Amino acid sequence: MMQIPKDYATWVPLLDALKNHTDDEAVLQAMQQGTLVWQGGVAERFSKRLLAAVNGRLDHATDTFQKQMARARGQEGAIIQALLQLRKELAFMHKALAIPAVPEEQRKEFQKLVTDQADKMQQSLMDSAKQDRSGKLASIVRNHPLNR
Repeated sequence: MMQIPKDYATWVPLLDALKNHTDDEAVLQAMQQGTLVWQGGVAERFSKRLLAAVNGRLDHATDTFQKQMARARGQEGAIIQALLQLRKELAFMHKALAIPAVPEEQRKEFQKLVTDQADKMQQSLMDSAKQDRSGKLASIVRNHPLNR
């Protein structure tokens, strides 16, 4: 069980754990129970650190996905697995940004960043799939969307 954060200082190790993929479920649970006085400098520092953690994870998830796709070599099962794993990571990031410690307006703004990223990735995959003449990749990408 991770410490429930009550101020910026106790949020820092939790956000580091989020960024480093350390015990995601415990981190998420602590984040959802955590509180923070949303004021001046604290809000900016916290937001910056939270978004850096999420962006770091998104970059890692994208790199992992690209490696998995390169190794998949057109194998349907491997492609689906890579898509589902990336979608799971995007959903987790969306959940991690839905924390009560962040005021609703900022929370929605933060979550929109992940939603927009998922939409862009989905569109990019659909565009790439057009080069597959068999239509198989387009079908897989359409049936296992990242932005669900």
